[in-house]
Formats: sequence, structure tokens, C-alpha cells
Amino acid sequence: MRIPNFFPSRTVAFYMGRMFLIRTFAIVAGLVLILQTLDLLSESGRILAYPGNGDPEVWRYVSLRTPQIIAFVLPFSTLLGTIITLSTLNQNSEIVALRSSGLSAHQVLAPLLLAALGVSALSFTFNDRIVTRATATLDQWKDVDYGPIPIDRGDRTNVWVRDGNDLVEAAQVHGKGDAVQLHGITIYQRQGGSLHSIVMADSGKRTGNAWTLTDARQFDVGSDKAQKIGTIRFGANIRPDQFTLANVDAAGMSFGGLSQAIGELESAGRPTGSLKAELWHKISDPLSALLMPLLGAVAAFGVARSGKLFVRAVIGMMLGFAYFVADNFALAMGDMGAYPPFLAAWAPFLLFLLIGESVLFRTEE
Repeated sequence: MRIPNFFPSRTVAFYMGRMFLIRTFAIVAGLVLILQTLDLLSESGRILAYPGNGDPEVWRYVSLRTPQIIAFVLPFSTLLGTIITLSTLNQNSEIVALRSSGLSAHQVLAPLLLAALGVSALSFTFNDRIVTRATATLDQWKDVDYGPIPIDRGDRTNVWVRDGNDLVEAAQVHGKGDAVQLHGITIYQRQGGSLHSIVMADSGKRTGNAWTLTDARQFDVGSDKAQKIGTIRFGANIRPDQFTLANVDAAGMSFGGLSQAIGELESAGRPTGSLKAELWHKISDPLSALLMPLLGAVAAFGVARSGKLFVRAVIGMMLGFAYFVADNFALAMGDMGAYPPFLAAWAPFLLFLLIGESVLFRTEE
């Protein structure tokens, strides 16, 4: 049984794919240059404000910020590259020649879809290996106002935990499980929604089913007096994982790291809906490049001399940008818990996949 060839000739496939990729990455380079320049103008003052910072720190910021900008503009560039490629082919009557040779609309788009799939794979790898590390490092650098970044040993900082009506703040958290060590602890003790005293201690550790603070000091809000209270125990209902799993930054974690963190949170009985949406979005976001040839195909299948080529290109851009709006909206709903995680990450992709196919069939002449 002979399998029908879904692609046009090898020469045509390479020609269209190369044209699409060149235009896409040219747009990426232009947008990155413009956006990086504008971003550097707004941040260079803060970078140089730290004593001792100079040109090396500015270039370091550029090296950390550029991957984020590339990840941001790549889907838009894929859309614009698709529209420019198809508009050029249409204007030169190359689409008409391909259609006249008996190729279907999907066969005409096949080289672009394959190239877009390669862009998606490249985008996922780039985001997972480079962008996440750059984001995590840049966030740490911003937290210290572009000063020296402390060595990251997996410790947690500025962790807040609730103990009944009381609030517990730990400036630093070291270790895991029952070996967790707390440093710079502040307990805000409340009654009836009002603060009545503050307990502070330099260090604390897990002993039995509670936490022990040494050399604790207490400040009474009502009497405005402070006193030393020595060793105290608190937080019988606070588990160690509430300190160690308090903050999970999905943007600064790889797919595997985020998946592991979600597993740990689930084992501790913590909500993970918004993080699961972010995890699925790490796949659906790069795959958005695969949608762009379908959404931009409206610019290809129409008679160029009818004078409506520009209108078709604008329609393709509107469809593409509508997808980005819907994607951000669904992800926000997922973060709020209004959408299930899978739906928040994949609903816009599947919806606009159907829209792209529908527009492709309706606009084909």
C-alpha cells in the first residue's frame, strides 16, 4: 500500500521552511534589540546605583534579561514570520502555482508546520535550560538591589507561616524535615484580630511535635514593655514542610524541578492547582508556535490582485494576538482556581487549533 506524500517536493519544502525560519528569527533579533535597549534604559540607573557596579554588571544584566525577552517575543515572531512568508508567496503567485499542481491547503502549509514544530522544540529546550536559570538568578540579583548574590544552598528566606491566629516569620530556613533550622524568627501573637505581643528569637529548631526558640524576647504592645522570656515552645500545628515548601517560583524552575516540587507539596497536603497549570503551560506555550501557520494561513489562500491581501494579513494577526490574550486570561483563571489546571493551560491551544482549521477551510478558494 502506497502512503500518500503529505509534503510537496523536497525543494519546495526546503524553500518554504527556510523562508519562514529566516523571517521568524530576523524578527526575533529586531524585537530583542529594541526591547532590550528600552529595558536597559529603565534598569541601568538601578544597577549602577549600587556602589562598585559598572559596565560588567550592566552586561551581566543584559545576559540574564535577554533570554527572557527572547522567550517572550518568539511566539509573536513566529506569527509575524508566518504572515510575511505566506503574504510574499501569495503576492508572487507561488501559492497559486502550488495549488494548481494539485496540492491541498494542508500540503502547502506542511513545510511551515514542520518548521514551526522545530521552533516549538527549540523553544521548550531553551526555556527549560536557559530561561528558567536566568530568571531565578535575575530575581535573586534584584532582591539584593543588584549587589553581590549570596551563595544559594537551597535555603529559604522571608518565609511566613500561620499558626492559628498567630503569624510566624522566619528570616532564613535551613535544612529539610525534622532537621529544619530557623533563624531570625518573629511571632506576631494576635487576639480577636488585634496584635497584642511580638516574640523574637535568633534561632529555633524542631523538638518533638513543636518548635523550640532559645533566648526569646517578648514585646507587649499594650504596655509597651519588652522582656526576656528565655526558651519557649510554639507551633504544635506547624509542620516542617510549611517552612521549606512555602514559596515555589514556577518561572524560575525547570519542568522536572517544578514537577518534583508539586509532588512534594501534594505529599504535604498543600494546594497545587496553580502550579499544575504553570507546569502544563511550560509545554503548551512553546507549542503555540505550531498554531501560527494555521492562524496566519488566511493571508495565503486568497487572490492577491483582489486588493484584500493586506486585510487578510491583518485578520491573521488579529487571530494570533487573540490567542495570546486568551492564553494569558486562561492562565490567570487557573492561578485563581477558577479553571482546572489542564483546562487553563490547554483550552486556548485547542480552541484556536479548531479556529485555525475552520478559517483555513472557509478561506480556501
